[in-house]
Amino acid sequence: MPKYERILLKLSGEVMAGPQSFGIDAERVKGLAIEIAALAQNGIQVGIVVGGGNIFRGIALAAKKMDRVTGDHMGMLATVINSLALQDALEQIGQHTRVMSAIQMHQVAEPYIRRRAIRHLEKGRIVIFAAGTSNPYFSTDTAATLRALEIKAQVIAKATKVDGVYDKDPMKHPDAVMYEQIAYTEILTKSLGVMDATSIAMCRDNKLPILVFNLNTPGNIMRMASGEPVGTLIS
Repeated sequence: MPKYERILLKLSGEVMAGPQSFGIDAERVKGLAIEIAALAQNGIQVGIVVGGGNIFRGIALAAKKMDRVTGDHMGMLATVINSLALQDALEQIGQHTRVMSAIQMHQVAEPYIRRRAIRHLEKGRIVIFAAGTSNPYFSTDTAATLRALEIKAQVIAKATKVDGVYDKDPMKHPDAVMYEQIAYTEILTKSLGVMDATSIAMCRDNKLPILVFNLNTPGNIMRMASGEPVGTLIS
């Protein structure tokens, strides 16, 4: 029995690249789509925000010499490319999906309208929120938090490549200790870098829990949605 009725899944762009560090790996995206579609088939309403790092990292060096606002807009457009790739993979396995973009581009995606997004979710469609918030200086973590609050999601599920939140970087420190539960304020005071400070503060102020889990473990998406003890709960 699913624990959550409506979740916001936050994916990094790097997830879409698979073993490569850039671009889109069709097999990885297909595998991801199968796991996400299983949530919808179990009656869970799913909203998704995907980053653009796999596309944008490659042009980020050039963007360093650009105006910050221009660079941020380029990053937002990268998230649209990823959103369309994920939509295609979901629809190929028969899952109705909508991409809603914060930057209007009618030929490519629906404009983001909150009530329409909720209606899609209620009809069992997966909704992918693209182009961040349409505002520069805001990360995709902040966009995910904003959309989660707007659609009244019960949790933000933040997919990462490690098992949860650690007291230090587990990739560099073998003795790093993972938290099963941690408070928002502790994340902020210890600068644990799970999500940016703006999004953590927004979640804290609106009592929206964040679940950080390892996406690379097969079946973890369903375990997380079922309420099994997976990853770290920030609340």
